[in-house]
Amino acid sequence: MSEWNYRTIIEPFKIKMVEPIAFTNRAERQKLLEGAGYNLFRIPADKVTVDLLTDSGTSAMSALQWSALMKGDESYAGARSFFVFQAVVKRITGFEHIIPTHQGRAAERILFSVAGGKGKIIPGNTHFDTTRANIEATGALAVDLPCAQAKDAQSEYPFKGNIDLKALEKLLKTKRRRIPLVLMTLTNNALGGQPVSMDNLRRVRELTKKYGVPLFIDAARFSENSYFIKTRESGWEGTSVEEIARGIFALADGCLMSAKKDAFANIGGFLALNNEAWAQQSRNLLILTEGFPTYGGLAGRDLEAMAQGLLEVLEEDYLKYRLRSTAYLGEGLMKLGIPIMRPVGGHAVYIDARKFLPHIPRDQFPGQSLVVQLYLEAGIRSCELGSLMFGKAAKMELVRLAIPRRVYTQSHVDWVIEVFDRIRSKRKQFSGYRIVVEPKELRHFTAQLAPAA
Repeated sequence: MSEWNYRTIIEPFKIKMVEPIAFTNRAERQKLLEGAGYNLFRIPADKVTVDLLTDSGTSAMSALQWSALMKGDESYAGARSFFVFQAVVKRITGFEHIIPTHQGRAAERILFSVAGGKGKIIPGNTHFDTTRANIEATGALAVDLPCAQAKDAQSEYPFKGNIDLKALEKLLKTKRRRIPLVLMTLTNNALGGQPVSMDNLRRVRELTKKYGVPLFIDAARFSENSYFIKTRESGWEGTSVEEIARGIFALADGCLMSAKKDAFANIGGFLALNNEAWAQQSRNLLILTEGFPTYGGLAGRDLEAMAQGLLEVLEEDYLKYRLRSTAYLGEGLMKLGIPIMRPVGGHAVYIDARKFLPHIPRDQFPGQSLVVQLYLEAGIRSCELGSLMFGKAAKMELVRLAIPRRVYTQSHVDWVIEVFDRIRSKRKQFSGYRIVVEPKELRHFTAQLAPAA
């Protein structure tokens, strides 16, 4: 659609169904924060005005996805819906064994139960929170090897999701027998939603092949990463997103995916791989906790919705809108002088909370301070990605504004920017926080905090 070269990018869809959003007052929000232990995961969703906590499972499904629900075959074994889903996943990934799960972290648990274990090391560009937890629950060690450019939030390097190839080869050379696989996360959610280049993936493939180690892809946002390759990496401009995606998966031995991201589904995920022995072990584990291998803890209707969503997410008009609308939020914040991770990623804008709130020490969670203030000021829910989430001093203290797919309009985004305009002059008054109730694992989901002062 080259003739559509207008400055304004419109949503490539019409709104067919709506739901109301909540408007609360400041006193209500203060009381809710106190009751939730200043943890936004504990705030009821019907008390949130604009919800930017996550893009996982929060997308709006299309009319075709809703109609696909009605085709769901709910047979316990061998359901038709599984074969519809399997065909779509094979078309995109090319992998032999397709194992559905109820969401991405279930695929993580199964894969790392098979491949992980005490003494094992699983390197990656940057593991996200549940990935790390599932690796380390087996006794293995999750090792992050981000590229040097990723450490500079203001760098405009286009592929800050890349892995450090020298560090990876050093680890493979010295610890080969302890490394069951290398995991590349596309896009790199823990470090700003930044993409990985095709060149970097090819070089990773060369290294894993050299040392005889399987390469797996965390494909939660594979289509966004593919579109970034098309628009940012030389030589891919004329290649379709689907072809680029196939090229990514062709470099790997398997993948896992939360279909709650780049499949527009409210639930679901899968593990796909070529190793028959690992696939059989995975199916055995699946049966223990998820269900029969042709439904994997999902209803047939969800398999149908996932299959349709995986096709829709490769539409380039959608991806152009998706990435441009996220960039629009980032540009609006930069105009206000709000420090963000640059360049803007695909699914979210990440604010550099340490730079925005330099008076709050790291051990008082500057990111969480900003998260709390956004909710207190206007009912915006966001997510801290820093020392609170990762359970130790993080490389960066970030706040993620994750944008649900096909949910909010430009006016919602303009309003969020206006809220930031209001709070930026008050930021020296923001206080830090301390933990008063700390769960052992993934503490950020259920921890309770209190003002540090």
